[in-house]
Amino acid sequence: MIPAIFGLSGPVLTDEERAFFRAADPAGYILFARNCIAPEQLRALTDDLRSLHGREQLLIAIDQEGGRVARLRPPHWAAYPPGAAFDRLYALAPASAIEAARANATAMALELSAMGITVDFHPPLDLRVPGAHEVIGDRALGSSPMQVAALGRAILEGLAAGGVTGCIKHLPGHGRSTVDSHEALPVVSAAPEVLEDDLAPFARLSHALIGMTGHLVFTAWDGENPATLSPFVIKHIIRERIGFDGLLLSDDIDMKALGGTIAERARRAHDAGCDIILNCWARLDDMEAICAALPTMSAATAERLARALAPTRIAPGLAAEARELIAIRDRLLALVESAA
Repeated sequence: MIPAIFGLSGPVLTDEERAFFRAADPAGYILFARNCIAPEQLRALTDDLRSLHGREQLLIAIDQEGGRVARLRPPHWAAYPPGAAFDRLYALAPASAIEAARANATAMALELSAMGITVDFHPPLDLRVPGAHEVIGDRALGSSPMQVAALGRAILEGLAAGGVTGCIKHLPGHGRSTVDSHEALPVVSAAPEVLEDDLAPFARLSHALIGMTGHLVFTAWDGENPATLSPFVIKHIIRERIGFDGLLLSDDIDMKALGGTIAERARRAHDAGCDIILNCWARLDDMEAICAALPTMSAATAERLARALAPTRIAPGLAAEARELIAIRDRLLALVESAA
């Protein structure tokens, strides 16, 4: 198995993709809006992927946070609020915010599971920092490390209750970025004692089964390499200081924060300590180059992957419980308006 997650070009597999994926045997796949046209089509696509590999527990991931980061949208799928909605409720009623976040995540997971999706790249544990770029912005669950950890824990638990494994991101923290890492390389010059706040939510949730790195340079730790490519940050900060021992994914290596060829980025991220390399854009030549650059999956990574997928389950269809959970979420979130 190749330690990579690949994107798909459209709503069905092409003949070229089918032949390539069967031969390459990647660790999994990531879906985008281009792959998600309607419920029946999407479930057929994920069933096809599982059949292609003969693995019922296959990593099929999506970015479904809510708000502006949502690949499944109405009218076929439910709408989910951004993290800021739970942040506002937490300021008024912390216990209600935690309950709302958990109900929202379980409803989301039930919908994803019915689509054959096993992993959601959610929740972001990045702090909302005044003056930072809006690439995180309203996706953040708050600016307090304790609050972000509490809401993040509720989301992980809610996703798991619906049969989906969550993913904490972006290790070791994206909240201080002053540029969008999709477009440029952020450099964070905060002192180590300031960065303790950024690490705290990740440390509290270090038991998470999956985590994702961020493409940011932290001058306090490594002034030359972004976290994804930094052996020091991955070993000493993510693995040791935070204590994360789950499956570590790179963020998308096609982002402009990184330099070099796709093959060089993949090899450097893997050598730095990322278990699995994420590549989203379904360019066959890039995926072939990644496969040529990477070794076969190590036993340690295979064990982490199996552990991450063990709790997942594929639902036969959308449970009525999802609508009830959304109603609970909405009643709780309405407390903010009623208190205004």
